[in-house]
Amino acid sequence: MTYTVKEISQKMGISPYTLRFYEKEGVLPVVERNASGARMFNEHYLDCIEMVQALRSTGLPLAEIKEYVELYKSGDSTLPERRIMLAHQKSKVEEQISLLMKTLEKLNYKLALIDAQDNKFEKLP
Repeated sequence: MTYTVKEISQKMGISPYTLRFYEKEGVLPVVERNASGARMFNEHYLDCIEMVQALRSTGLPLAEIKEYVELYKSGDSTLPERRIMLAHQKSKVEEQISLLMKTLEKLNYKLALIDAQDNKFEKLP
């Protein structure tokens, strides 16, 4: 199945401008075009977009995503390098999650204190 720029944009939540930018920067493969020159995206392209979006959401810089994509294009011989890159980023994400969990605990504690104080005032005559 193939998709148009508009369909991909809606389906993936990514603007046509961003698609073109990512393609130009080399983090997405060059897309095939139909006879009239319109871009036609396939399922593999969807997977590529999802991977780029996932890596971006972890804070990985575009340059490093491009490096990962270049390694991917080079084939299975680069699996160890790609694994190291992804493991490193996974470690960073786990650290971020840990910090967010501590922040959430602090917020929950403060909310519990406020709720306890609030309940005291409700019980007063």
